[in-house]
Amino acid sequence: MAIKGVLFDFSGTLFRIESTESWLRAVLTAAEVPLSEPELIRTAGELESVGALPGGAPTSRPLPAHLAELWEVRDRSAAQHRAAYTGIARQVPLPDPRLHDALYDRHMAPAAWSPYPDAAEVLGALRERGVAVGVVSNIGWDLRPVFREHGLAPHVGAYVLSYEHGIQKPDTRLFALACEALGVAPQDTLMVGDDRRADGGAAALGCGVHFVDHLPAPERPDGLRPVLELVGQGASFGSKSGSRADRPGGRL
Repeated sequence: MAIKGVLFDFSGTLFRIESTESWLRAVLTAAEVPLSEPELIRTAGELESVGALPGGAPTSRPLPAHLAELWEVRDRSAAQHRAAYTGIARQVPLPDPRLHDALYDRHMAPAAWSPYPDAAEVLGALRERGVAVGVVSNIGWDLRPVFREHGLAPHVGAYVLSYEHGIQKPDTRLFALACEALGVAPQDTLMVGDDRRADGGAAALGCGVHFVDHLPAPERPDGLRPVLELVGQGASFGSKSGSRADRPGGRL
C-alpha cells in the first residue's frame, strides 16, 4: 500500500539546536554579563558535559538522584521539562543564578534552531505529492514558532507534542493521535526520527520507521532525502529501516 502520511521527529531529525557555546554566548550577551573567552569556553564545556542544553549532547555524567526520576517524565509537561533542564544546568555555577532560567528560555527561541539543509526540500516534495506530514515530538514547549520562523510551517499538517497530551514517545498513543490528526491509518504511515527507542515505538502501532543520524546540520546535508525514495516505493514497511541512531540522553 502507498505511504499516505509521514511523521517526523523534531530535534535531531528536522532541526538542530545551536552549539552549547553559541547558546551560552547568546544568553550572556543579552544579559550583558561579562565573561572572559577562556571562562566562557570552559563553562560551555561544563554545561555540555552535564547535558544541560535541550536537543544537544547527552550527559556524560550520572544524573543527580533528585533529578533522575524527573528526567524520565520530563516531556509530559512544560513544568517538568523546565524543572529537569534547569536542574541539570544548575550543576554548573554561573555568574548570576538567573542565567540558568535564561538559558532555558533561549533554547526555545527560533534563532537557536536551524533546519537540516534538506528539510525544506523534503517537506515540500511530500506536500506536492499529496503526502500528509505531521510532527511528533517529546518536548516541553510549543515548537510551532520555530517552524513558522524558518518557513516550514506550510508543509506541516499536524503537531502532536508530548507536553500537550501528558504522554511521551515511545507510547503508541502519541503516534495514534498523530495518525488520527492526519487522517491516515498507521499502516500507511512512516515515522522518521533519530531515536531508536522513542521513535521506534511507532512500529508497535503498525507504522513503518526510518532512522536518521543526530548530527550537526553541516554534517548531514542530505539525511532526509531517502524518505522520498521510501515513500516513492509505495509499499508498507514491515521492519525498521535507516541509519544508526543511538539513544540520546540529553535531547528533546
